[in-house]
Amino acid sequence: MIRQTHGKAWVYLVFLVLGVSLGLIFGGRMLRKVLPRNLVTMLQGDHARDSAGVSDALPPSDSSGTAMTSSMVSDAVATSRTNAVVSATRMVAPCVVGIVVTQIQMVRSPYYSNDFFDFFFGPDLQPRYRQVESIGSGFVIRNDGMVLTNFHVVQNAAQLYVNFSDGRRFEGKVVGFDERADLAVVAVKGKNFPRVRFGDADKAMIGEWAIAIGNPFLNFINDAHPTVTVGVVSALNRNFAPSEGVYYQGMIQTDAAINPGNSGGPLVNAMGEVIGINTFIYTGSNNNKGSIGIGFAIPINRARKVAAELISYGKRRQVWTGISVQDLNRAVALALGYDGLDGVAIVGVQPGSPGDHAGLRTGDIIQKMGNRTIGSHVDIDGFFLDYFVGDTISMQIVRKGKRIEAALTLTEYKKQ
Repeated sequence: MIRQTHGKAWVYLVFLVLGVSLGLIFGGRMLRKVLPRNLVTMLQGDHARDSAGVSDALPPSDSSGTAMTSSMVSDAVATSRTNAVVSATRMVAPCVVGIVVTQIQMVRSPYYSNDFFDFFFGPDLQPRYRQVESIGSGFVIRNDGMVLTNFHVVQNAAQLYVNFSDGRRFEGKVVGFDERADLAVVAVKGKNFPRVRFGDADKAMIGEWAIAIGNPFLNFINDAHPTVTVGVVSALNRNFAPSEGVYYQGMIQTDAAINPGNSGGPLVNAMGEVIGINTFIYTGSNNNKGSIGIGFAIPINRARKVAAELISYGKRRQVWTGISVQDLNRAVALALGYDGLDGVAIVGVQPGSPGDHAGLRTGDIIQKMGNRTIGSHVDIDGFFLDYFVGDTISMQIVRKGKRIEAALTLTEYKKQ
């Protein structure tokens, strides 16, 4: 009898456990349907807080479940801080230099006179000079110490020093300059200088990161380490009317802050490649000379070609076409049987010149040179910034109402 009672009790116990388990499962589902969601969330939150005391006592884990120490967390944060801008800056900054120039300027002061000389020669015929120190930037393009910068940085330099970020200071010499393109090459004696990596300005994209590096404070705080500002490429192929013989064509626009002293420094993309040379800015007014986020850089593709020309020949060789042109007006267009005003008319072709060899004639209308549409003679002047002696240019011209293709090969201008 006792054994039978124990057997029945065991069976009752099994059914009780099963009943409780099924009740909990199905009862929980019913409660989720019946009770409000916020009440269920509160109940779950209480459970999470109860278990938090255990989890907080344990170190954080990575995705593989391995416990992470505080040093591992610090390393992860440091890695995230070393972004593309930081990496690009570290690559280029050692190649950027500060340039200190002593210029000789002629001045005519209304508050100073020399009675003796003024009596015989007149005050306007007696020039007076002064030394002015200015600063700019540049960057090394060859390991042998060739530095590329703007022409206006080294213009009229009587003495020139190049300062590297590691504290070294060298006297520099202007190898050559191209005033129209506002570019110059300076040489310093030495070897194994760090040099920049070149990018392709033709592949620059509007909206991509742009990093401007230069030395605007070189003389103020006596620190040759460059200053870094970051923005984006705001626009491409900006063209400006020539000013004092300088042509700014195909410029890269950026909102990276560029200030006086930054001129000649590199504009860099996120890969640490130089895509331009920081050259000038728009300012708010004459009283506010600081950056307002509108700066312009010369594309590096042009600058590299100019630099190669200056290093090889000490100057930029002047190209010769042998043609002369004039802008179109209604009278000229009517006389040539042309029904538009776009383009320029050829009014002269020198015998034996490149234009003559290309088959160009007086009365032809040039509509396009290379990939550039020609609207006036200014477009032609700016066009030759990117072409050099020996280059061949495709042309589209209109002759007596018919479109004709021509190829013009540039030669060096020789003074007669």
